[in-house]
Amino acid sequence: MQLPTYDLPVSNDSTGRIVSSWVILGLLSLVAAGIFSLLLVLARTPVIQSLIPFVDFFHVALVVHVNLSVLVWLLAISAAMWSLSSKGTHALWDRVSFWSAAFGAAVMVLAPFVGAGNPRMSNYVPVLDHPLFFAGLGLFAAGIASHLVRAIVTRPKLGNTLTGTDALHAGITWSAFVVAAAFVSAWVSYLGVPHDMDGQVYYEFLFWGGGHVIQFAYTLLMMIAWVVLSSASGCQVELTPRLMLVFLLFICLPIITVPFLYLAHDIVSSGHRLAFTELMKYGGLSCLPLGLAVVTGMWRAHSTTGEGAYLRAALNSSVALFAAGGVLGFLIAGLDIVIPAHYHGATVGVTVAFMGLCYYLLPRLGFGPVPPRMAFWQPYLYAGGQLVHIAGLAWTGGYGVQRKTAGAAQGVDRIGEVAGMGLMGFGGLISVIGGVLFLIVCYKSIKARNRAA
Repeated sequence: MQLPTYDLPVSNDSTGRIVSSWVILGLLSLVAAGIFSLLLVLARTPVIQSLIPFVDFFHVALVVHVNLSVLVWLLAISAAMWSLSSKGTHALWDRVSFWSAAFGAAVMVLAPFVGAGNPRMSNYVPVLDHPLFFAGLGLFAAGIASHLVRAIVTRPKLGNTLTGTDALHAGITWSAFVVAAAFVSAWVSYLGVPHDMDGQVYYEFLFWGGGHVIQFAYTLLMMIAWVVLSSASGCQVELTPRLMLVFLLFICLPIITVPFLYLAHDIVSSGHRLAFTELMKYGGLSCLPLGLAVVTGMWRAHSTTGEGAYLRAALNSSVALFAAGGVLGFLIAGLDIVIPAHYHGATVGVTVAFMGLCYYLLPRLGFGPVPPRMAFWQPYLYAGGQLVHIAGLAWTGGYGVQRKTAGAAQGVDRIGEVAGMGLMGFGGLISVIGGVLFLIVCYKSIKARNRAA
């Protein structure tokens, strides 16, 4: 039996333009996030950290870094994928959504340089407690919300004959519904959290539910990226389109419990926090069926060259990081830095998959070819650095070093703690180099089209 091809073609020039816009927004967010990530690594690395005495600057940088590298980057690529799966031409709608999000992201980046401070280190969406930062965050959220509505309204209908691309488009549309559910969760939390609560705790509860829900959208889109990268690199996923639909639906199913979690626990209770933690911890296992199908295809695949080689490198790196992050998630037993070790593995696993998807999309969007040798080594360098980084975090977390601290506030004095944080810093710096290399690869591809034009 001939198995289907799982690809994401660019249907027309109008689609190509809006997909390109979202991809470039994501790339620009990583440029800024990379600058802040270097400052974060230096602020935690032994010896060097003593040269950066401003711990509050560490927290401001951390807020901007997280929002750029997690919120803006991941949602920008999500929006690009929604564009690929949408039907019809709605140029004005697309432009309004994109420019709202782009302008909002720019305001968030610039806010610290025009007086925005008061960092609140809430999970998922840390904030600077300042009107300008919130204006930027609101504009970005409005742009994303508008675009996901566009994707849902103009979604392609499933017919009797189902292709591999049809199945992927359906999964992408489902991810838009999941992000919409995350927005609704945040709104319900806003209505239920007392507004006179302390700032740090207030934002923690405000974003807790929605932050957990949106992870299922990222995971779903990562799995779709895995399937596309597998198919394009010769790792055949031996699933029919209908079975692919079922496996993609599995990943969405855990969020049907969200309304019951809100009804069962007060939003500002420990039960609410624990319920969503357990939802992500065990609900995340819903990706195993499709993940195992992808890994099986990788195991059976033969070596490849050209585009297939660098796309498979991204696939290998993403799978390894996401698996490491998942395992660490089951080892969390407190508030130490095993927690960032877990989410750096899981979230960066999604990021590497999206990097590979960018390599896949850029030539298909009319940009120049991706430099194959550089694109092959980049994901291994980036993911390898991240694996060393999270190994250092997990090691030091075993000594009880707390998260979201820097400098002397970390309390790092024993030789094992110093060694672990040194390993973290070394891995982080390697990863930063890998991140810069990704941007160089993409720049070369984009510049090649511009030069040809």
